[in-house]
Amino acid sequence: MQYLYAFLVGGAFCAVGQILIDKTSLTPAKILTGYVVVGVVLGALGIYGYISDFAGAGASVPLCGFGNLMANGVKKAVDEYGFLGIFTGGLTASAGGITAAIVLSFFVSIFANAKEK
Repeated sequence: MQYLYAFLVGGAFCAVGQILIDKTSLTPAKILTGYVVVGVVLGALGIYGYISDFAGAGASVPLCGFGNLMANGVKKAVDEYGFLGIFTGGLTASAGGITAAIVLSFFVSIFANAKEK
């Protein structure tokens, strides 16, 4: 059942994004940024934890999960380091994902044949 819940919640996030692209004049960049902000807000309110517990990767992989991860990292760093944690917490919490994206992008760029439009 966990796979079904992940599929349904992740699919709902994607469906909402697609509806916003099709029915509004919002650009994809604004929608993606909005997803990160929604993840931060839901995490700050304590709601995103319940969604993540229910859906697993269906909630943690989309951009809302990234926003929640950064918000939780800032909260933890502020508790440990005070004011300085505001600046270091988000990057510390998401460093593994950011590093993986950079390294994998580098390897793809080696083997991919990019062309200008």
